[in-house]
Amino acid sequence: MTARPADSDHRAAVFATFLGWTLDAFDFFLVVFALTAIAGEFGRSDKAIALSLTLTLAFRPVGAFIFGLMADRYGRRIPLMIDLVFFSVVEVLTGLAPNFTTFLILRALFGIGMGGEWGVGASLAMEKAPTRLRGVLSGLLQEGYAVGYLLAAVCFFFVFPRWGWRPMFFIGGLPALLALFVRVRVKESEVWQRTRHETWSGLGRAIVSNWKLFAYLVALMSMMNFVSHGTQDMYPTFLQRDWHMSPRARALVTGFSMIGAIIGGVAFGMWSDRIGRRRAIVIALVIAVFVIPLWAFAPSAALLWVGAFLMQFMVQGAWGVIPAHITELAPDSVRGFLPGFAYQCGVLVASSAAYIEAAFAAHATYAQSMALTALLVCLLGAVAAAAGHERRGIEFGRTGAAPISG
Repeated sequence: MTARPADSDHRAAVFATFLGWTLDAFDFFLVVFALTAIAGEFGRSDKAIALSLTLTLAFRPVGAFIFGLMADRYGRRIPLMIDLVFFSVVEVLTGLAPNFTTFLILRALFGIGMGGEWGVGASLAMEKAPTRLRGVLSGLLQEGYAVGYLLAAVCFFFVFPRWGWRPMFFIGGLPALLALFVRVRVKESEVWQRTRHETWSGLGRAIVSNWKLFAYLVALMSMMNFVSHGTQDMYPTFLQRDWHMSPRARALVTGFSMIGAIIGGVAFGMWSDRIGRRRAIVIALVIAVFVIPLWAFAPSAALLWVGAFLMQFMVQGAWGVIPAHITELAPDSVRGFLPGFAYQCGVLVASSAAYIEAAFAAHATYAQSMALTALLVCLLGAVAAAAGHERRGIEFGRTGAAPISG
């Protein structure tokens, strides 16, 4: 029987990972909010700046590959600290980009940092979390992404009207301070210490032997990322183009939707401990399909707010289950690499979501483009989740531990 993690230990790990993912998302969504302003300064179209979002997403597997291998070979803490400092520097440099080419390069580099953080942080946090709290802490951890979106909306509301888009990225230096917190307060994963590989060849063989699981996780995470990015990335642009909202109004609506996302992620994460991981994901995505008409074609501003809240409640409700679900599926010895790399490969597959929506909207409306995308990806995401299996409640670090059936 494994020892129960000390409360202060698992709380520090979850807190650090939550904040790291929050600040990752904060920077990513600054580009989403400021898309038209950045396009105007560099003399580019919305579609061209949307390409920078695609680049960030496309380079995330590179970061997951590099930092994931480091996490399984050298431990979770050191790669996490290096990653936090790396993407902090890139964020600050983004605010100083002198031209469009430099901006694109920096967004690609940021993708490497963003891709590295989730897998390393999630493996550390989930390995330390008490089994009975894994679902709710999974939801809390994943909704760092929604909190980052919310903070980006707040930043855009207060900073952009006064100083423009560049100063918003200077706040991105904060994760470097979080690296100090990890160094002082977060202990290394005991599961990793018991199951670590002594050689690179041993790690390589363990990864290759799990190729079927990896292929499934890539398929699942491809659809989940289409669900997320297909309903979020171009939403502020939709509010501007179709509803002609001011920057502050866009920030308020989007921020309100992220409150729904945070509540939904924690609620479905906690619920998944009772009804199973797959069932919780499927239920959330099916309900999201029925919310699409209100979300994309609301007849009034008041109902638009309701639709935005409900859509992200369901989308991030499904996502709140993911950290627990895919880290439970991964064997102990490759948990730092396999879930994170599969996740980011899924991001690569779905990285064209914003570009596709912007391109289609050029010939129709953003509402029509986003509604069709959401319908397809929510249905396919539910199918992908239902087609897999789960290991809900498994004890990490125990050979042959029996999972609780879903």
